[in-house]
Amino acid sequence: MGKVYLVGAGPGDVKLITVRGLDLIKKADVIIYDHLASRELLNFANGKAEVIYVGKQASKHELPQDEINSLLVRKALEKDIVVRLKGGDPFIFGRGGEEVEVLYERGIDFEIVPGVTSAISVPAYAGIPLTHRDYASSVAFITGHEDASKTESTIRWEPLAKGPDTLVFLMGIGNLKYIKEKLIEGGRNPDTPSSIIQWGTTPEQRTITGALKDIDIKAKEAGVKPPGIFVVGDVVKLRDKLKWFEKKPLFGKKIAVTRPKDQSFRLAELLTDKGGKVIYIPTIEIEPITPNKRLLDAIEGLHKYYSIIFTSVNGVSIFLENLYNSERDLRSLSGIKIIPIGEATATLLKSRGILPDIIPERFISEGIIDAIKDLDIKGKRFLLPRAEEARDVIVDFIEKKGGICDVIPIYRTKVPESTQRLEEAPDLITFTSSSTVTNFLQIYGKDRISGSYVASIGPITSETLKKNGIHVDIEAKRYDIVGLVDAIEAFFTEKGRTIH
Repeated sequence: MGKVYLVGAGPGDVKLITVRGLDLIKKADVIIYDHLASRELLNFANGKAEVIYVGKQASKHELPQDEINSLLVRKALEKDIVVRLKGGDPFIFGRGGEEVEVLYERGIDFEIVPGVTSAISVPAYAGIPLTHRDYASSVAFITGHEDASKTESTIRWEPLAKGPDTLVFLMGIGNLKYIKEKLIEGGRNPDTPSSIIQWGTTPEQRTITGALKDIDIKAKEAGVKPPGIFVVGDVVKLRDKLKWFEKKPLFGKKIAVTRPKDQSFRLAELLTDKGGKVIYIPTIEIEPITPNKRLLDAIEGLHKYYSIIFTSVNGVSIFLENLYNSERDLRSLSGIKIIPIGEATATLLKSRGILPDIIPERFISEGIIDAIKDLDIKGKRFLLPRAEEARDVIVDFIEKKGGICDVIPIYRTKVPESTQRLEEAPDLITFTSSSTVTNFLQIYGKDRISGSYVASIGPITSETLKKNGIHVDIEAKRYDIVGLVDAIEAFFTEKGRTIH
């Protein structure tokens, strides 16, 4: 018999998962998740984990609660580690107590991993402190959606309306009019500041504020739908001063990332930190060329080389993998000048215990030429492990200077076997190589770029875009991921800049 872990997934922002919760997601044999648990957390699951969606959203249950309970029991009898991933905190209006009762009755071991509840985190992301020395010394959390089987409400509306300074209703968007009327009827001032926060802590967050007496009308006019938090109290007045999340430079912008998903996390992290919503549409896959006798021969004769030039992180990873598989280690690189094309490639080398000898100022092939032009190249042998299709400007320069350059293709880029559907035009599409441009056009067609801004990592990628008749709105001045994000931020923070 296995063990069931009820894990609070947090309110929506994937980074608000607890360390314990993330550790269990990585170890889980089965993950059973609901509508409010961020799907991005599933990216951390191991490849063998069984992932089951059970829905649980307002007025629409993919699986009734009784069946979810039975599923937990059944999986606990089959697997070792069962993670029940629940939005927010399992014990704050999450029916976690009911699920644990069933496990207890069946003699199944369980553990509760608390999560960051939306009751406190969503108002915080909207700039609303639930308590404040000048405004609120007490706070109450109330369900806005009671059990439909109840014959009458168990909420004591009059003491609630006259008691706690701040009221936080969860799952109450569909019952706003009723909640408002009950509070005013119970004695709450109709002019009390109120706020509705939809999809809090995510780039889709929307915040509506107004007086209690007409907050439901404002919500209806704004088209607010669940999920959302309803806050009532004078602390709402502080939002104008304290709101921070919605001021992020890329807040709410939908930004498509076209590089391989396993290489997109750094770019996605930087964009998310700026408030953007990342849409993954990988347009290339990296495929190592195997078997590769030429590469193995080069590794066998590394002592012949004056320098190794790495033009991508893929080149570093695949080269080192082959080096180690040949029963050699970093000592084989002693005395060889290591030259990466840019900061990202240099960072990977450093993480693997290799300090680059030269890092170009410009992170393109021409930058490498600038970096090595003063070296005594004549008669020296260079190794260039790279993609199957690439420009030959480095090779031409070395050979022109009397050097020898062994170009060994060690990987190729290809169109992914399965591709993501692009339901709507993103606000911005990022391209990080010419291959991402070519493959995007092959998969989606040029028309899918219409209505979106286009961002390029550098002049080579921009040239490919322009050759295909695509206008480049943003080009990074520093030709790497950090430079690309900086350029995107600058573009959207210009005065008057809006999305299409």
